[in-house]
Amino acid sequence: MDTLTHALSGAVLGRVLARPARPGQPPVLPVAQAVLAGAAAAAFPDIDFVLGYVSEIAYLRGHRGITHSLLMAPLWALLLAWLMARLAARSTAAPRWQGFYGVALGGVLIHIAGDFITQFGTMMLAPFSDWRFGLGTTFIIDLVLSSILLAGLLASLLWRRSRVPAALALAGVVVWVGVGWMGRSEAIAAGRAYAAAHGVELRAIDAAPRPASPFNWTVVVFDGSDYHFAHLNTRRSEVLHVRPDDHFIRRFSAPYLPLHLAQWQRLPRFGSEEAAVLAQQVWQSESFAFFRWFSMFPVLDHVEIDRPDGLQCAGFRDLRFDIPQRQRQPFRYGLCAIGEGGWRLYGLSAEGRRWLQAE
Repeated sequence: MDTLTHALSGAVLGRVLARPARPGQPPVLPVAQAVLAGAAAAAFPDIDFVLGYVSEIAYLRGHRGITHSLLMAPLWALLLAWLMARLAARSTAAPRWQGFYGVALGGVLIHIAGDFITQFGTMMLAPFSDWRFGLGTTFIIDLVLSSILLAGLLASLLWRRSRVPAALALAGVVVWVGVGWMGRSEAIAAGRAYAAAHGVELRAIDAAPRPASPFNWTVVVFDGSDYHFAHLNTRRSEVLHVRPDDHFIRRFSAPYLPLHLAQWQRLPRFGSEEAAVLAQQVWQSESFAFFRWFSMFPVLDHVEIDRPDGLQCAGFRDLRFDIPQRQRQPFRYGLCAIGEGGWRLYGLSAEGRRWLQAE
């Protein structure tokens, strides 16, 4: 989930957790401070973007890691509460760190929850495990979800004495995630039906959420060697046609076809027979361990056997990022053979090949 939506979720939660004053006493945590504290705490876990300054691979390995851990959340909340108390110390009747702790912990936890509902998920057990827990119901940017939170925050400004608007917004988010779960279940059922109808051995099946609708999905069926996938909308009865002047939501949603018109494609995981030997060597190399961990639906993206410089290279991409509207796919990585058993890691983008350091 994007950082702005995380901050909105923390702000709304802060409004719910703001502790009113007891008779004759100031509030333990005033509403404004609770909202700001919740927003800051909910944005905090994405501070791991600094790993990108270490290296590209360090970021891919560490993003949504230790700062997104349930095990570490109480400690992060303690640090944040102490900092918030220090920043508020100059104001009159400033709360001590204990007053901020509940909101800080809630903000960190709601951030973890916001990433948990996406497909990549979050490493909740870091630093002891790098397993990614993800519900897979929600696209990384969900305008409806963000709008629900924003509406709850704005309504709280109108009804300042009531927690109800903020609480209703959080409840609305839960309902919206439930709608996504329904769409995901329907998409996976469509994949199972395709496999049964075409005699495809079902080794694995999943569905990747897509933008613009909780019923837009890319369904992926794996038979052990090939991927079968389709971009579909589980509730659409006819093709959605677009005109050049249509709004972007309609344009983003149009490529997802009704179930009965779904266009299933097939891709071998390691490419053709000529490419498969090199592709499997790259895939099994220790230098490529990070991509084996990172990817969910890895498929051969390109192979270069007869390069003028004598190098033999093969690269992979992740079908999770094969979005119809996207012209260039991100997260394309590979290895080039550089002699007896040696490999050199690279990333591929629109600007060309960039050599990387394996970690």
